[in-house]
Order: sequence, then C-alpha cells, then structure tokens
Amino acid sequence: MQYHIEVTIGLKDGMLDPAAATIKKALEHLGYPTDSLQMQKKFIIDLNEASSDEAYDKVDEMCKRLLANPVIHNYNIVIEESV
Repeated sequence: MQYHIEVTIGLKDGMLDPAAATIKKALEHLGYPTDSLQMQKKFIIDLNEASSDEAYDKVDEMCKRLLANPVIHNYNIVIEESV
C-alpha cells in the first residue's frame, strides 16, 4: 500500500529559536506585529508499506534517528493512504 506522510518538526517549549525571533522582529519593523512566531520544518514522504501502522513505525524511527533531535524537537506524523 502506498502512503503519503507529512512530518512536521518544531522546537520544544522553552527552546530558543533565534531565526524565528529575528523574523518576528523584522515583521514588527515592517508594521506587522505578532504575538508569537515559530518556525517548523515539514518533510513529505511517500512510501510503500503493508499497513499504516508499519508506515507510522518506520517514519517514527526515521524521526528518532535522523530527522529530529528528540532532546530539543517535537514532531507530528500525519499519514494518508495514497490513491
């Protein structure tokens, strides 16, 4: 079965995000004040697995081993069956 997976990775609460802070400050300078701003990464993965559970487990392992640093990042995995 073909699965379309989106993995969103962001910093955990309390972690410093200097890039987001710089962008927030620049937006305010341009006249666009914001209450908060966060940056996240999104990975789009298509893969063949026997079940959505197996696809989830494989992508979760990818996150833990390479895509995210579990010490500083949270991540969210969304799986859809491809048609």
